[in-house]
Amino acid sequence: MITAQRSISGPSQSPRSPSSQPYLSVSVTDPVKLGNGVQAYISYRVITKTNFLEYQGPEKIVIRRYSDFVWLRDRLFEKYKGIFIPPLPEKSAVEKFRFSAEFIEMRRQALDVFVNRIASHHELQQSEDLRTFLQADEETMERLRFHETGIFKKKPADLMQIFKDVQSKVSDVVLGKEKPVDESNPEYEKLKHYIFELENHLAEAQKHAYRLVKRHRELGQSLADFGKAAKLLGASEGNALGKAFTELGVKSETLSIRLQKEAQQLLMNFEEPLKDYVRAVQSIKATIAERANAFRQQCELAETIKLKEINLDKLMLTRSDRVGEAEHEYNELKAEGEEATRRFETIVRRMNEEIVHFQEQKTTDMGVAFHEFAKGQARLANSIADAWRSLLPKLESCSPA
Repeated sequence: MITAQRSISGPSQSPRSPSSQPYLSVSVTDPVKLGNGVQAYISYRVITKTNFLEYQGPEKIVIRRYSDFVWLRDRLFEKYKGIFIPPLPEKSAVEKFRFSAEFIEMRRQALDVFVNRIASHHELQQSEDLRTFLQADEETMERLRFHETGIFKKKPADLMQIFKDVQSKVSDVVLGKEKPVDESNPEYEKLKHYIFELENHLAEAQKHAYRLVKRHRELGQSLADFGKAAKLLGASEGNALGKAFTELGVKSETLSIRLQKEAQQLLMNFEEPLKDYVRAVQSIKATIAERANAFRQQCELAETIKLKEINLDKLMLTRSDRVGEAEHEYNELKAEGEEATRRFETIVRRMNEEIVHFQEQKTTDMGVAFHEFAKGQARLANSIADAWRSLLPKLESCSPA
């Protein structure tokens, strides 16, 4: 669980005192399966502890489902252009895995990370939508999910197509397949290249991490099967050799359990963080697409304003009866152009701040993940070596001199 804080000076007072150190901590706990068949879903208990004055109290517990988290993500993506909205874990497309204990726990942890990243972000933590998500009752959240305004009028399939279009558009721009009006900014080009390279490398690392988890599990299962066979062989002997075989079987089964536990640790502490960063990079790519769209809109409006200005100058010389209307259109378009420029500049400013934070956080998170990976492999290697070493004297006594 992450604790999000706004740093201010002053001593800590009572939990709701305006002068106490502000904090916002959230935890996603207690996944429970509700419903049956295709209507089944997992609900989560979301616990918020805070002394932010805009919240209803120091602690609030609500029940949320995955679609509520999607609602929050979509609202933030629509309202906070330029900010890298934290990614959500994907839904399982395979029914038999959707309600497995392992999948549910992985999703719970990922949802916990998702909401705490939002709660710890200096702008997103002030979002009204976040407060609603953390405090509203279940009936209100259900109404909000189906409230049709703006982008949310679209069906889920339409939204998926929007994000696919965004991904395709960014890829076309970066790969040079499309030649729209685009920024000629070396730093921006460098950023796009970095993000696409990072996605490829992270995806490759995550793929091999998955193979490592699979290898540990398969080796653990093989040792368990071998252990059973060795114990049966030992039972059939009934002498010193039989006892040695039995102990070999027991040791194999013990190591099997150790390997399975290490595989689980490897999954949760190594593969999942890598997968989470793959999703994070995809979120950054969506923000890059928003920036590209904002730049194009700004340029297109600037060109249209120039044409309107030329037309207005002509009308002032030839058609005095239409000057008023043309001037009004020109002023409206100019205001729209200024707003487009402000929108683009806001996205650029936010992205510059976000990429610095992203790189710092990635360095920390990847350092922890690889450190835990190395420690886990060292522990496992030592456990395996110690186990077989302790068995050697007993096996040697059964070997011919």
